[in-house]
Amino acid sequence: MTIKDRSVFHSGGRVGFLLIHGLGGTPVELRFVAQGLARAGYTVYCCQLAGHCGTVEELRSSTWDQWYASVEEAHDKLKEHCDVIIAGGLSMGGILALHLAHNRPNDVHGLALYAPTLKLDGWSMPWYSFILRLMRPSMIYIDMDLPEHEPYGIKDERLRAFVVGSMLSGDSSEAGVFSTPLRCFANFNSLVGVVKKELGAIKTPALLMHPRNDDIASLDNALYLQRKLGGLVDMVVMDNSYHIITLDRQRHLVVERSVAFASTLEKDLAHRASIARPLQRVAAE
Repeated sequence: MTIKDRSVFHSGGRVGFLLIHGLGGTPVELRFVAQGLARAGYTVYCCQLAGHCGTVEELRSSTWDQWYASVEEAHDKLKEHCDVIIAGGLSMGGILALHLAHNRPNDVHGLALYAPTLKLDGWSMPWYSFILRLMRPSMIYIDMDLPEHEPYGIKDERLRAFVVGSMLSGDSSEAGVFSTPLRCFANFNSLVGVVKKELGAIKTPALLMHPRNDDIASLDNALYLQRKLGGLVDMVVMDNSYHIITLDRQRHLVVERSVAFASTLEKDLAHRASIARPLQRVAAE
């Protein structure tokens, strides 16, 4: 299997969303949200991370530095169309967006974090999950693949059956891989270790949406970010979804709150600009 390009781009206004999928996932998991944001007039780019949408071996050979390089490349492309950019994503995608906001504070104006994941501690995770959190790439001598398990991050049973069928079809470009290499979790842990040290320096306003009963990453992940981030945080706790909130029962709420967040951010940036212009004239005189 060769890697297919599943990136999604919707042309719109000068305010854009850069949306990043999760580990082992695809841009398709963000398609519903992307379409909703596009209907609201925003430019949207759902990028594809390096090593994804291909074989498990291609995913295994990729690293978190390569995943992040995909994000920076996508950000560069979106800047060609937009003056204001909100970066975000699902699960690990949100963590990559945080790293981008830290590295490019003047070019990321807002953050939209959907079930952001720092550790795999949801109620459905196996007992050995705490061991996974200790792994780093240098510790992997014999790699293995860890299969997905019920309820697969989705509360809606009909949608869950469809997603599982897609994962088992052998076409990972649609719904992602059914098994994730241990080395990928180790790379994910390395990324988290870097980003945790950056949180206090990230002043970018953030929308943080997380399900109360997340099966993969508990609500503690979001609460930790709320405490540690250096900027304003708009926190939304969802009561009828599991981990993949961009597809699950409350996906419409994800769109609604994202649009409201972007609208508020636009008004705030415009207000700041209106204050700055007279000050600049005074300074010039």
